[in-house]
Amino acid sequence: MINKLIDKYINNLTIQDVYTFASKEGVFLTEYEANIIFLNIKENYKTLLYGDESIIFNDLKSKLNSDLYNKIVVLFTEYKNKYNKYL
Repeated sequence: MINKLIDKYINNLTIQDVYTFASKEGVFLTEYEANIIFLNIKENYKTLLYGDESIIFNDLKSKLNSDLYNKIVVLFTEYKNKYNKYL
């Protein structure tokens, strides 16, 4: 059941959702950064949730500045730890 909810959420996710979440977390993204994050979420969310996310993060590390990359890792870890029991 939860997998279907996640699939539906990801299918409806917009780039504006990425901007909104980032700004709520005190992160202000360039268009390039938002597109990179958005595409990675859309294409790789199952790996991020259920697989080896280090593959995705290694790719992001080469595409984003180090401050943004580190903030993403911190937020991802925080939220995955918080919601992992539901996955």
